[in-house]
Amino acid sequence: MAEITRTVRIGSSHGLHARPAKMFAQAAKEAGFPVTVAKDSGKPINAASILGVISLGVEHGDYVTLAVDTDDHDAGEATLDRLAELLTTDHDAA
Repeated sequence: MAEITRTVRIGSSHGLHARPAKMFAQAAKEAGFPVTVAKDSGKPINAASILGVISLGVEHGDYVTLAVDTDDHDAGEATLDRLAELLTTDHDAA
């Protein structure tokens, strides 16, 4: 397995609270391979865990690092693209 990582900045004006965390965790769960997320240089947690994602305490403008563990490089990149888009979008905008 090869790990592919990407660092993104959180776009939601209220950070990763319940609704965006749920959307993100669901997309990570659907990836079909392990996905982790870490805030700054913290310990990576399972990105498919809603409670884990919320427990990171990620605020607007924070940086997180996503990692996927897969031998399918294209699928890994596509998953990171999808997850990064969810994290950089402001889901709190009216």
